Amino acid sequence: MIKKILVSQPKPSSEKSPYFDIASRFGVELVFRPFIKVEGISAKEFRTQKVNILDYTAIVFTSRHAIDHFFTLAKEMRLAIPEDMKYFCVTETISLYIQKYVQYRKRKVFFGTTGKIDDLVPTMAKHKAEKYLVPMSDVHNDAIAQMLDAKKLNHCECVMYRTVSNDFTPEEVKTFDYDMLVFFSPAGIEALTKNFPGFKQGDIAIATFGPATAKAARDAGLRLDLEAPTEKYPSMTGALQHYLLETQED
Repeated sequence: MIKKILVSQPKPSSEKSPYFDIASRFGVELVFRPFIKVEGISAKEFRTQKVNILDYTAIVFTSRHAIDHFFTLAKEMRLAIPEDMKYFCVTETISLYIQKYVQYRKRKVFFGTTGKIDDLVPTMAKHKAEKYLVPMSDVHNDAIAQMLDAKKLNHCECVMYRTVSNDFTPEEVKTFDYDMLVFFSPAGIEALTKNFPGFKQGDIAIATFGPATAKAARDAGLRLDLEAPTEKYPSMTGALQHYLLETQED
């Protein structure tokens, strides 16, 4: 019987999160504890990429992490970001976050609606004269570069932050008594094996979101009890609710 679930993400800020409905409906305890964290690279590390930020006229932001680490790095390098710098963001929420660092002007901030870069590229293509800089994590693929190449846009991708294991304290290791673990990235699976060498799954159910996470779990020798998304359950909360319904009935 599933009674205590570890969700490897930060606790939802909204009380309306479906996770809280699940806890109430099934009488389970949900513990939100990220297995990974994001940290910025140093100015010294960044310089090894031989990228001059001020050579670019537009920055592409795919997350709030990217915004934080771009402006932190610029400050560390004592760069004055020009007032006419343009910003292209994958969602309006991310674009509004820029206000934390610079005065927000609609004429220089553009955003997509779906959260996917594909949705933003047509807007970028209307600004062909810009030189685009795309801050990224150390773990990324070439999908963005290929899309921008296809539109013949002048662009450069650079690493400004990395994903690292959010290590467990000895006390956390001692009290690790969960019936189910929920993972959202291959890095989360890596963090599990790093923090718990020789981890024995036993009766612990494991849920993964996304094919890359599922593959990482299998490669680590773990048994998968729940995989999302599926056509019927596109979200982890929907899939989790269905799983608990089925296992409770059993």
